[in-house]
Amino acid sequence: MTRALRLSPAGEAMAPSAYRIRSMVDGLDQIALAMDRKWGVGRLRLLVSDFLRAKFDEQKDRLDAALQSGEERYVAPQVEGMRRAWAALDRAAHESGEKPLAPQVWECVLPSTGEVISLVRSVEEAHHVAREGRVFSVAEVAILIEALGDGVLDIKQKFPGAAVTGIRSKPSIDWETGDEIPF
Repeated sequence: MTRALRLSPAGEAMAPSAYRIRSMVDGLDQIALAMDRKWGVGRLRLLVSDFLRAKFDEQKDRLDAALQSGEERYVAPQVEGMRRAWAALDRAAHESGEKPLAPQVWECVLPSTGEVISLVRSVEEAHHVAREGRVFSVAEVAILIEALGDGVLDIKQKFPGAAVTGIRSKPSIDWETGDEIPF
């Protein structure tokens, strides 16, 4: 009776190189996701000095080139370098007094469906909480208000404190039958 040999892609010396590379990259991706959750998507590298940001970007380019080669001996040191680069950005942001993203989330219920919608201040905060449901930033709400037209804005200006309780749209026109004659 022959037993099949099972290899762990991450830990066995005999595992194919492509599996070991994929495993290293998957681990690195988890670090990047953790930094995005902590600081906001794409925000951390913008919180550090230009010099450190350039060093980070150079390391990322070295990793990309190593991955293109497909050679584990080139990829492994660049993955480790990228791990150190993420740690350096995190440390530098903390040392310069930057604060991790701590979104304020307001929730509301859609009247017709009962679905909970979240409102946040910025796109970065929206990315931070997006996996929890549907999220709109304040900038997106402004776009939606503009799409309603000047009528709502005019009423809000003429009647301070007025509340929007519903939006009615005009029925579409049936161009074949035309408008109903009112007499």
